Amino acid sequence: MHKLIIATLAAATLAGSALPAAAAHVDLFVDVAPPPARIEVVPAPRAGFIWVPGVWEWRHRHHVWVGGHWVHARPGYAYEPATWVQVNGRWVWHGGAWVRHGPHRGVRVY
Repeated sequence: MHKLIIATLAAATLAGSALPAAAAHVDLFVDVAPPPARIEVVPAPRAGFIWVPGVWEWRHRHHVWVGGHWVHARPGYAYEPATWVQVNGRWVWHGGAWVRHGPHRGVRVY
């Protein structure tokens, strides 16, 4: 039984890693408003990186604060941070994404 559980978990992990990033994107709807954003001290700028601000994520039926962090800059792209938006009385999570500049601008890349 133990070997079956391990094999199932391994297969699920491999199957999930084979999906393209765009296919893994899902907006989340919840009925609980996120708490106010926390104030973060943004470190001094770093060449070749951008600061992604912290955000409340939904995990295990409640909001959890995930602090800001640096990510490698992507030439030709701008980063749109994750946001919560209220729609028809519910809260919708839009994960952060890179947005292309140029002829295909506005295209979100996850």
